[in-house]
Amino acid sequence: MIEKATKNFDKINILDESGFKLVYKAILDNGTEVAVKKVFCLIKGIQREFENEVKLLSRFHHSNVISSYGYSIENETGFVVYELMHNGSLETQLHGPSRGSQLSWHRRLKIALDIARGLQYLNELCIPPIIHRNLKPSTILLDSNFNAKISDFGMAAVVAGGGGGKEGGLSRSLNFLGKTGPIAPESILNGILTDMSDVYAFGVILLELVLGRKALEMSEVSGQECLVRWARGVLTDRHVMPNVVDPVIRGTIECQTLKPGWGDSLSMP
Repeated sequence: MIEKATKNFDKINILDESGFKLVYKAILDNGTEVAVKKVFCLIKGIQREFENEVKLLSRFHHSNVISSYGYSIENETGFVVYELMHNGSLETQLHGPSRGSQLSWHRRLKIALDIARGLQYLNELCIPPIIHRNLKPSTILLDSNFNAKISDFGMAAVVAGGGGGKEGGLSRSLNFLGKTGPIAPESILNGILTDMSDVYAFGVILLELVLGRKALEMSEVSGQECLVRWARGVLTDRHVMPNVVDPVIRGTIECQTLKPGWGDSLSMP
C-alpha cells in the first residue's frame, strides 16, 4: 500500500531528506494525502528512535501534535504514515527561500500559541508526561492553514512517575545525551533535562519568530553566531529592539512593547 501510495518511492514525491530518513508525499486509495517517513534502521540508535516514535505516536491525541495513521517494518526499513502538512516545517517557512514572507505577525503569534498548547499537552497533560528533547523549527510542521503541530518524537522521553505541578517541573529528570535542539544552560551545568528544557527550546523558537534569525548561524558576523547570546543584549535595549525585528513583520507588529519606551512601565528583573 505504501509503495503504491508513493508511486514506488518516486524521487519526485520526496518532501524532505535528512540523515537516515526520507519523507514522501503519498496518496492513499481513498484519496487521503499523507506523508510517509522512510527510516533506514541499520544503525541501532536509529532503530531505537523509530521504535520510540511509533510507540509514542499511538498515545497522542491533540490538535497541535502530529497524528499518525500507522507504521510498517520491512526488513531493515521502517515506515511511519502521518497526516500531510502542506506548508512543511517552520524551519523551511522561516529560513528557507521565502525567508518568512508567508508568515505575518498574526500568523507567527498563532504558531507560537499552537506550539505552546502542544507543549503543555506533552509536558503536563500526558500521563506520564513527555519531554520532547528536540524542539526546534524543523520539528514544527504547518498545515495548509499554517496551524502548527509538534512532530519528530524519536528522541522524546517518557518521565515515569512524573507530573506537572505548581512548581512547574517534573519530579524526575533525564540525561540530555543525544539531544540536538537548543539546550538550557542549567541542563548543561547539571547534565539533566526537565520539562523546563522544552520550555527553553520554545523560548528560542519565539526569538526566531520575532527576529527572523536562526538559533545558530555560523555565517553571521563575529559575536552574532548564537541567537540567544546576541539577543540578551538586544532585548534589554528598548531603543534597539524595534530595529532588529524581522524586516518581514517590522512595522506591522501591533504591540506597544516593541516601540521605544516600551519598558518604562515594567519592573525589570
